[in-house]
Amino acid sequence: MNTAEAPDTLTVTPATHTLVAQFLAHEARLLDEAREEEWFELLDDDLLYTVPSRQSTAPRDTEVDRSAWRIRDTKAHIRTRLARQNTGHAYSEVPPSRTMRLVGSIEVRETSEADVVEAYSALLLYRQRGIDVHFDLIPCRRNDRIRLTAAGPRLLSREVILTETSLKTANLGVFL
Repeated sequence: MNTAEAPDTLTVTPATHTLVAQFLAHEARLLDEAREEEWFELLDDDLLYTVPSRQSTAPRDTEVDRSAWRIRDTKAHIRTRLARQNTGHAYSEVPPSRTMRLVGSIEVRETSEADVVEAYSALLLYRQRGIDVHFDLIPCRRNDRIRLTAAGPRLLSREVILTETSLKTANLGVFL
């Protein structure tokens, strides 16, 4: 198929794909190493971070409700969450989670904006807290828009589509 006929299949250069894949891996490592302030610097000022609701009884093509969210944060909301987390009173993170994020199935596409690309990825988050033997595995798909700047890539938006409709974890106190 000719890419001019299917704009949703336009891919980026290998160098841009590598840059975005490295960005996603770096972001995951910063979060896994509890370096949230460094991760915060990778967020675009216009960030919108959402985790929409998903209904298991709805047909697959309508099961994600983008008008109802588990999380809907701007960069300012994330700043507030990080400040609260650093007080020691954010009980969803006392004791703090130990995490490992596995990012894969990365696809990168052009957009109509020269400095913005779309990145689609799968994330598997392992999470364990304190001495608890219980752990969480949280699988999801992420739909990102990434702004390519002179200072490096910046996360412009992230939509997280949770695989599970009923989460087994007690909270979503970590970033996906």
